[in-house]
Amino acid sequence: MKRILFAIVALIISVASLSADDGYAQATFPNKNHDFGIIKEAKGPVSCTFEFVNTGDKPLIIIEALASCGCTRPEYPTRPIAPGKKGKIKVTYSPIGRPGSFKKTIKIKTNGREKKTVLIIEGSVIPMNK
Repeated sequence: MKRILFAIVALIISVASLSADDGYAQATFPNKNHDFGIIKEAKGPVSCTFEFVNTGDKPLIIIEALASCGCTRPEYPTRPIAPGKKGKIKVTYSPIGRPGSFKKTIKIKTNGREKKTVLIIEGSVIPMNK
């Protein structure tokens, strides 16, 4: 029984080490920050796009994109991004009822070598009455 258990553990370790050498995916963002500058609350939501490239040699999967608050909405590809191909994450910020400066984060979780990336948007909202 001990020999069978040892053989199973050895097999699992061997398979795990082979999987680790099979390559990786990697989301490479040339720019992780976007400054909207001064925006008017009355004009409503503003958007920007963060482009990235899968610089790995395996398909990249974006598992989730979480904004730091409900005023910020990320949209991301739900299909795998092939090695060498580009993808985009669109981020929309709603300034309604939020005058003043803002700085929001969007946490991107992937299957890539670097599992997490943080994107930042910022700017300043001019109130409707000005």
